[in-house]
Amino acid sequence: MRLTEFHEMLHDEFGTARGDALLADHTLPALGSRTGAQAIEAGVDPREVWRALCADLDVPRSRW
Repeated sequence: MRLTEFHEMLHDEFGTARGDALLADHTLPALGSRTGAQAIEAGVDPREVWRALCADLDVPRSRW
């Protein structure tokens, strides 16, 4: 998944402001308790970050 696609999906699902806040502030246990932004910066595939966010925030699997 490209980073631009990740951001589009993030904003579509959570809204721009909330999505950006979640990416910057919400720690993800599945990714070593890093935020999504930290994980992406460390080289984690945005698709993996997307799935971790969706799982952690109870997004229905059909939208993963």
